[in-house]
Amino acid sequence: MSGNFVDEVQVNVRGGDGGAGAVSFRREAHTPKGGPDGGDGGSGGDVIFAADRNVASLLSFRDHPHRRAPSGTHGSGKQRHGANGDDLVVTVPEGTIVRDRDGELLADLVHHGDRFLAAHGGRGGRGNARFLSNARRAPSFAEQGEYGEERWLRLEVKLLADAAIVGFPNAGKSTLISAVSAAKPKIADYPFTTLVPHLGVVRFQDHEFVLADIPGLIEGAAEGRGLGHAFLRHVERARALVLLIDLAPVDGRSPEDQQRVLLDELGRYEPELLERPRLVVGSKADVATAELSDPDAIVISAVTREGLDRFLGRLAVLVDEARATEPVSEPFVVLRPAEEGFTVLRDADGAWRVSGRSAERVVAMADLTNEEAMEYVQIRLRRMGVERALARAGAREGDLVRVGPVELEYQEGLG
Repeated sequence: MSGNFVDEVQVNVRGGDGGAGAVSFRREAHTPKGGPDGGDGGSGGDVIFAADRNVASLLSFRDHPHRRAPSGTHGSGKQRHGANGDDLVVTVPEGTIVRDRDGELLADLVHHGDRFLAAHGGRGGRGNARFLSNARRAPSFAEQGEYGEERWLRLEVKLLADAAIVGFPNAGKSTLISAVSAAKPKIADYPFTTLVPHLGVVRFQDHEFVLADIPGLIEGAAEGRGLGHAFLRHVERARALVLLIDLAPVDGRSPEDQQRVLLDELGRYEPELLERPRLVVGSKADVATAELSDPDAIVISAVTREGLDRFLGRLAVLVDEARATEPVSEPFVVLRPAEEGFTVLRDADGAWRVSGRSAERVVAMADLTNEEAMEYVQIRLRRMGVERALARAGAREGDLVRVGPVELEYQEGLG
């Protein structure tokens, strides 16, 4: 396992569907069909990923990988517009990387507040009141709501530890992290069992944080002895420290001496580490041969689980306080470029395919059962230059043209 703990999940996101526009006419005395007054449908909500320092993992996506934003409601008569669907903001840990299914990097949400629009909500359909013109005095059609965008994404997060356990070899770090999280480090009774950091996500009551099991520290680590800087670099990035003191040391080193050496090595490597919030914890209470003199220290046994709830409660408070005091960086919003234009290509069966969100939207939102609506679609596509592009590509009378899921027949002379 590498020094960076990487959590990875597949996520299905879908924007809310747009509501349909209404076909309605004013009811006036002595006027069987007054002017059009159908309202627009509401737009569907977007799905947005937002980095949050209080979220420690992607575990919530493993059992529930689908995220869907609310849809907009339909329009109605008297030009009453449907309500828009609310955006769905999905919180993810700081440092979350968003990729598409092909592995292309879409966003890197590094800091608290960074956001990425993962799935667009569908646009609400326009009611028939919007199609009134001099040539169209009583439009009998409205647009359907656009379906929300749906796609699969891959989330990866390189977690930085909220708290790092530091202690001498065989102090019980691996046993402790395996007892309070799902991490499964190698555990044995010889020095340097842990050769690389292990990270585990701890969930305790309403708290969630990342705890790191760091390779054992020995005297002289600041000068490179043992695992030296390879160990201390990871401690430098932790928000809080747990000094794990072995209460049954095989070398007879007293708890006070262990604490003195640990703090000395940390201070010589980076003096600021001594200002980091820390908790002193005595391990192996079930076989202890020594006692801690620090009245604020906590005594635990990862084997019998003695003192673990008290330890996790105290540590959760330290982590929450450290998160709260971190400076808030300026949020960064990752914008997805708007798709412009369209392309005309030929499918394997010889049919023409028009691709591009603007052209596909015109067809997708049309009521294809309404002749007047189909005439409007042809006008829109012509104004966009679709018919002209088909003619230039070599389309002939009667050729099949696909726009999204819809198949149309090409007619010459309309471009």
